[in-house]
This record gives sequence, C-alpha cells and structure tokens, in this order.
Amino acid sequence: MLLTFHAGDFDSPDVIDLLAFHLKEMRSNSPPEACHVLPIDGLQEEGMTFWSARDRGRLMGIGALKRIAVDHGEVKSMRTVPRVRGRGVGRAILHHIILEALARGFRRLSLETGSTEPFAAALRLYGSEGFEPCGPFGTYEALPFTRFLTREL
Repeated sequence: MLLTFHAGDFDSPDVIDLLAFHLKEMRSNSPPEACHVLPIDGLQEEGMTFWSARDRGRLMGIGALKRIAVDHGEVKSMRTVPRVRGRGVGRAILHHIILEALARGFRRLSLETGSTEPFAAALRLYGSEGFEPCGPFGTYEALPFTRFLTREL
C-alpha cells in the first residue's frame, strides 16, 4: 500500500461518506457531553488542516491537525475505512500528522478520545507512538469517559 495525502478533499463523495460514518460512530459510542467529533464545517475552520489518505486513488482514511497554540497541535478526526482496519493506515495517518506538526514548529501534540472498548485500538495506537496520559487541554473538561493524551515532539 502506498498512501498519498490530500489536503481538503471535502468535495469527494467517499470522504463525505466516511465523515458521515465517523460522525455516526462517534455519536453512537460516546455520551453527548463527551462527544467532540467535528462535522465537515468544523474541519474547515481556521487553524485546522484535514487530509484524506489514498492508495492509488482509493480512500483509506482521514485525519486532521488543529493548531491550538503557537507550539501545540491537536490530532482530530482520525478514521480508517473499515475494510482496511489493522493494516497500518491509522499509523500512517498519525505519522503524517506528526510530520506536519513538526514542520509547523509544534513542540507538543495532544488528543482527546474515549475510554471504552470501541476506542481500545486507537488507545493502543497512540500509546505505541509515544502518547502519554495528560489532563484536559484547551476547552475540554475531564469526564469519566474521556481520555487525554499528549506527546512531546
């Protein structure tokens, strides 16, 4: 698999479908007060960069990077297409986001995710890439469901 990354790509039907699937999954697996999933318009806000990851034109996954301070970024909206889960796509997207964060001069990268079984694979991935538990950042609040992770770059 040879992934290429495409910034924006919001007009592609497959991206729109994957974002809709992501929104539905996050809302079904997260209590309302802890569901911070972004719709398409949220992914287009200033300070946010969104990518699709493709293999020979076929969508494999998505991910985004949000600037939350001059030296601090946040991983947002990572999702792998179900048919390729477990094949390294999520890790490749995360590596792309880390490289972009470094290129932008960020010194820290953080994220917020869930703590229940549907989030277990994501938590394993982030832990294997050096992300460690931390407290809430930005406007997030600590909730029993929520996990916050961070990594120095």
